[in-house]
Amino acid sequence: MDTFTLIISAVILIVVIVILAMAIRIANQWERAVVLFLGKFIGVKGPGLFLIVPFLSRVAYMIDLRVITTSFTAEQTLTKDTVPVNVDAVLFWQVVDVEKAALEVKDYKDSISLASQTALRDVIGKTILADMLTGREAIDTELQRLIGSRVSGWGIKILSVEIRDVVIPGALQDAMSMQAQAERERQARVILGDSERQIAEKFEQAAKSYENNPTALHLRAMNMLYEGLKGGQSTIVIVPSTALQTMTLGDTTGTIALAKTIAKEQKKQPDHEQQPQQ
Repeated sequence: MDTFTLIISAVILIVVIVILAMAIRIANQWERAVVLFLGKFIGVKGPGLFLIVPFLSRVAYMIDLRVITTSFTAEQTLTKDTVPVNVDAVLFWQVVDVEKAALEVKDYKDSISLASQTALRDVIGKTILADMLTGREAIDTELQRLIGSRVSGWGIKILSVEIRDVVIPGALQDAMSMQAQAERERQARVILGDSERQIAEKFEQAAKSYENNPTALHLRAMNMLYEGLKGGQSTIVIVPSTALQTMTLGDTTGTIALAKTIAKEQKKQPDHEQQPQQ
């Protein structure tokens, strides 16, 4: 075999190796390859090893089938009640139809991001600030529905949308804080007033119970005086005579005598306690 034949054989071998290298393609488990033959879609290949016709076929796209997370924002967007807010959200989506994702939209990832931002601005413009701060779940559901309807023809499924943060102007934060404090004070006053009403109702019920039972009223009044004087402290209780007559306790002299009797009993108790110790 002469030198020329060896050179030709080597060139052919190299060409065959290059063609095979160009024909062999590998797709990962989570990827699908969109193959075009002379510019025309012929199918989806993968995962694993597959072959294409060199120079005539090419892999136009490698589509990722995993769940993809996309963050998007809406800055200085006016709510329904004309409050400028900055909203950060995150979108979870997945390609379910490789052919549509490759052929129906030029760049499906950028298109998803733009569609999400537009939908977020639309939802913010239709929502008042209070609902946005307290009803995020409803806004998430509305965003998912709106974005899903816009990308339904792209072979993409919207899994969920979540609002991460809502930033409002600092001056409005101070005003809302003052409003919340005033609301808490109002609720405290309402609770206090309701408590006073309940106490008054209980007193009214007690008064009706004592109305036709003077003996019970007399015993209750004596018990109140006893509880007030048995503490051992020198306390002067000034009671109007009309009140004493109402409680059927007699005049002030009788009340003073009662107080002295209670004081004597309290003095006797320490003496009895000291005698066992001696």
